[in-house]
Amino acid sequence: MLANTKKLLLKAQKGKYAVAHFNINNMEIAQAAVRAGEKCKAPIILATTGGAVKYAGMDYLYAIAQVAANKSNIPIALHLDHGKDPELVKKAIRKGYSSVMIDASMYDLKKNIRVTKQIVQMAHRRGISVEAELGTISGTEDLISAKRIILTNPEDAKDFVSATGCDFLAVAIGTSHGAFKFKSKSKLRIDVLRDIGKKVKTPLVLHGASAVPKKWVSLAKKFGAQLGGAKGVHTDQLKKAIKAGITKVNTDTDLRIAFDAGVREFLKKKPKDYDPRHILGGARRNMCIVAEERIKLFGSRGKA
Repeated sequence: MLANTKKLLLKAQKGKYAVAHFNINNMEIAQAAVRAGEKCKAPIILATTGGAVKYAGMDYLYAIAQVAANKSNIPIALHLDHGKDPELVKKAIRKGYSSVMIDASMYDLKKNIRVTKQIVQMAHRRGISVEAELGTISGTEDLISAKRIILTNPEDAKDFVSATGCDFLAVAIGTSHGAFKFKSKSKLRIDVLRDIGKKVKTPLVLHGASAVPKKWVSLAKKFGAQLGGAKGVHTDQLKKAIKAGITKVNTDTDLRIAFDAGVREFLKKKPKDYDPRHILGGARRNMCIVAEERIKLFGSRGKA
């Protein structure tokens, strides 16, 4: 059965590590994440966005996660990521997701609290935990887009968590969605994160945190991808963020680039092979490597 996300994050908070959250759109991505988790004996969170649900359907994605959780020997939770549409969030709650994110960060504090609190009340009646967001993360990925970063205010965070009863909080400390996060070396506001941690005892979440490793970008570019200027969050910055209290780190872009590189390489080298299993096999292997690297970086290896 699906694991309880809140329990996974509370354990991570106590153990000073972060649980890896991987966005999935199909079976191959889920398999890559699960295989990495099993190899590392680590808990993982599979997540679907509104865009993933639109592409594959909630029933299909839920079924994939359920099969993974039932067959695996590691804890696997299923999370709805960036639920900007309350109706989609409610649908995920009724479906039986482990946790949901209500993202009302585009509103002012008062409305964000009101919208979030409504979802929290509904979810808690069904034993489902809720992630909320305060502040905004720039960049574009999936159906998520924002023009600028608005850092989370520590005092507001304290009031927000108290008023809404949310189970974990996504904070804005300088990360961005997508592959083009920074023009130079990344620099997160760890000082802001520490201040939030002093005022909020709820587990904290980091979005827009893909590293965009050069080796995967280079491989994708070698076979035709146009990713000039792609730059992610440096691993040292992620380690500092986890040490300062982050308990869940979201990964999407790194998986996409590894997937893209695998597909492009195969099609270039074997243009006569049209078997989708062969085409996607290399992409799945690449993503499994990425997922394993992330798990080790977050310190969750051996925590299952």
